[in-house]
Amino acid sequence: MKIKRVNNVLEIMKERGLSQLLINDIYSIYYLTGVYIDSGERFFSLLLKTNGEHKLFVNRLFLLQANCLVDKVIYSDTDSIMNIVSKYLDSNTPLGVDKELPAKFLLPLIHGGAAKEYKIGSLCIDQVRGIKDKEEQDKMRIVSKINDSAMERLKNIIIPGISEKEAANKLLDIYYELGADEYSFEPLIAFGENAAEPHHSVDNTILKDGDCILFDIGCKKNMYCADMTRTFFYKQVSEEHQKIYDCVKQANEKAIHQIKPGIRFKDIDQVARTYIEDAGYGDKFTHRLGHFIGIEVHEYGDVSESNSDIIQEGMIFSIEPGIYIQGDVGVRIEDLVMVTKDGCELLNYYSKVLEVII
Repeated sequence: MKIKRVNNVLEIMKERGLSQLLINDIYSIYYLTGVYIDSGERFFSLLLKTNGEHKLFVNRLFLLQANCLVDKVIYSDTDSIMNIVSKYLDSNTPLGVDKELPAKFLLPLIHGGAAKEYKIGSLCIDQVRGIKDKEEQDKMRIVSKINDSAMERLKNIIIPGISEKEAANKLLDIYYELGADEYSFEPLIAFGENAAEPHHSVDNTILKDGDCILFDIGCKKNMYCADMTRTFFYKQVSEEHQKIYDCVKQANEKAIHQIKPGIRFKDIDQVARTYIEDAGYGDKFTHRLGHFIGIEVHEYGDVSESNSDIIQEGMIFSIEPGIYIQGDVGVRIEDLVMVTKDGCELLNYYSKVLEVII
């Protein structure tokens, strides 16, 4: 068990009036125990109780993988697992349940009267995961450095006649060569007008002179995720496309410059959004400014105009403004930042100066 992390969760549970919390999110269980098990359809859960009587419910199939210092409750496929779980719950107090808990497990608890009431308790751990400790910060630096190197190598494989799929197919080998474990998400590679779709699916589009080249890529190392976007141009860049690129770059840098503890997330979003609006492209910036990242590439929390939460030291999130002109071009520049005592540390060092690939 990661004792400090668990204690931080227990403190928030007490603040929220919860004495018991059932965690089913496999990444949250890993975060608290160091055990990662993808149990598929089988029940796998960590029960936290403020009295210290924590339990890890695990199917016998995964027993050897569940190597951690927490009491285990082992069950078989033929057991009625939710009846077993109920025996460890206090039926006279509320139960915090994970947002990831499937109805097929939750409903038997409700029908069996396993707790006084049921509350979504995920925020108790999401808030703790949102502030990275030193171990996590170091891992995020390492994986982001790998991603920077991968961006350089990926750019260098661009040749006349290459397709999006051909470029994407080379990326996994690049990551392996650099020491990454796997993708953190499937790469988003878009040429020309395809880049105007912020979540374009890679296809057989062939690169043409004058196209933009958008690389949104990420890898995992030691369970932690990288994510970065850069936009290049091929052979030439028009005056209008140069203007769009410069606008996005300035929006990215201005937002990053404002990041420090005590500032609201919505105010950071507003800095970038206002700059793009003033340049005449406001309706072409169609998404939030950023998302949290760590064990998962998208974690709880974001940088958006609806988020009034206060930025705190240790948080790590993306800053990724974009401008998307349908049928023409898409430009996005994304960096990961880690909040420090009096500002932020940029985790991506790959240049943001416009590059035209010849």
